[in-house]
Amino acid sequence: MDVAEDYSFRRGDGTTLMIACGALGREIVDLIELNRWRHLDVTCLPARLHHTPTQIPEAVRRKIRAARGQYEKIYVLYGDCGTGGRLDEVLREEEGVERIGGPHCFSFYGGNEAFAAGAEDDLTAFFLTDYFCRHFEKFVWQAFGLDRRSDMVRFVFGNYRKLVYLAQTRDADLEARAQAAARRLGLDYEYRFCGYGDLRSFMASKSDTLSP
Repeated sequence: MDVAEDYSFRRGDGTTLMIACGALGREIVDLIELNRWRHLDVTCLPARLHHTPTQIPEAVRRKIRAARGQYEKIYVLYGDCGTGGRLDEVLREEEGVERIGGPHCFSFYGGNEAFAAGAEDDLTAFFLTDYFCRHFEKFVWQAFGLDRRSDMVRFVFGNYRKLVYLAQTRDADLEARAQAAARRLGLDYEYRFCGYGDLRSFMASKSDTLSP
């Protein structure tokens, strides 16, 4: 199941809503099913908002207001994601809604503390997750216009030195795609299996039961 547009999943009795980025949709549903968190519902905003982060705060606000009165609790599965603190301002205005910690999904997938500790070594790293490996063509190559001007790769990615694949699952096909992406961008390749990182622990902390 690939997530690209605004859509909703319903699971169980739906007492708690998770408002999430579409780029996290598959992983969130996998965690819900694996851990049998039947009280969780999920609604996702389009992953394409990654390219227009100034639109994220108000899009999240609309989701919150549409859900008021239907759920006992609402949580937001977005990092700051380039909103410059505006998403947190919206959540302060929309009282009672908490988001997962971290500046972006790469950080909370890798574990916010570990990601911050390695920030200096990763200063010139370009990150991919499982989702962005699957959708590299659309969300990177086409988004930066490289399908029209492949000669611009050095201009766009010239300040990067390595591509780091933060893997949620052990998938040989996705790793091959990540390696191919590194070659296309002219970057060194590094693989890190991080699983779901802080995404799982945050969801678990808001859930009634934990997996064995």
